[in-house]
Formats: sequence, C-alpha cells, structure tokens
Amino acid sequence: MNSTQSTGRVAVITGASSGIGAATARALAADSYRVALLARRLDRIDSLADELGNGAVAIQADVTDREQIVAAAQRVKDELGGADVLVNNAGNMLLAPFSSEQRADYRAMVEVNLLGAITATEVFLDQLKDGGGDLVNISSVAGRVAAPGSGAYSATKWGVNGWSESLRQELLPDVRVTLIEPGVVDTELPTHITHEATRQAVQQ
Repeated sequence: MNSTQSTGRVAVITGASSGIGAATARALAADSYRVALLARRLDRIDSLADELGNGAVAIQADVTDREQIVAAAQRVKDELGGADVLVNNAGNMLLAPFSSEQRADYRAMVEVNLLGAITATEVFLDQLKDGGGDLVNISSVAGRVAAPGSGAYSATKWGVNGWSESLRQELLPDVRVTLIEPGVVDTELPTHITHEATRQAVQQ
C-alpha cells in the first residue's frame, strides 16, 4: 500500500456529475474521504475531481454497462486501495402520464435506478466487505408515496427500498446498509423529462 492509500476512507459515488451525487462528493471530501467519482459525463467529474483534490479520481462509467463498472472497480482498487463506501446515486426521473409513448423512459429508469444500483453493488461488494464498509442507496419519497405521472419512477424506488431492506439484514455485520429517501431537491433531473407538459409543470 503506498502512502496515498494509508489514510482516509474511500468512497465511490455513482451519478457524481451533478446534483446529490456531486454534493455528496463535496461533503465526503470535506470529511477527509478520498472519492472516486463515477458518471457518464467525464468533463464534469474531471472538473469536480480537480476541485476536490485529495486523490479524487474521475472514472467515466455507465451503471447500465457492467463491464464499465467492473473496470471502474479495478481502478478504484489499483489507485485508491479499494472502496470503503459505495453511494448508489445514479438515477433518472422521467415523469410522464403512463402511455406506450413513454416506454423507452420506463426501461431507462429501471435499468439505471434499480438495475444500475444492483450491478454497482454486486461488483463492489467484495471491496466493501473487505473493510467493513458502508452501502448507501439513494432512493426517494417516491419509493413510499406514488403520484400521477410517477408510476414507473416510483416502481424503481419501491424496488430500491425492498432490495435495500433485504440487503440490510443479509450483509450485517460485514456491510452496513443505509437507505436515504430525499424529498424534492433542486437538481437538473427535471430537465431530462421527455414529456413536454410534465417537464414544464415540474420545473415550475
């Protein structure tokens, strides 16, 4: 283990290019964590890594592509000594009235919000277990309360909640599982909504 790996826990954050992911990275870095920033938008996480310093690493990776997550995990192990914390934050919130026109959005949300978190956890699990780590899953109040237009999004967050509860019981004492369910947060998520009327309403 080299000198840069000797102090400070290592946190891996998916969806670190904006919103809650970027804010989480800043908070952890301020608490002396070394952070691995995972996201599809490399320019954003490169800039954030430069801002954070302290060995922060930017790794371009899409949580829907297992090979990219495996490669990211190898980099985290090689460059930072392995992950102590995994924050599953990557997510889409493509709200719209339910219809076949939105079917691509529904699949995208399941693949990112639910399967992406499952894949990242499965890939990083050995690293987390190795050091008595923490798994932090970012869900939503939409995982408890559904509203018109949020059906598929709520379904993914309900799924994250149930999966997290099972893992919490299964992984203790090796890994602690924390579920966070934010309410409305000012992020860029609403700008990605493809249904025009819904996007305008949410942004207002």
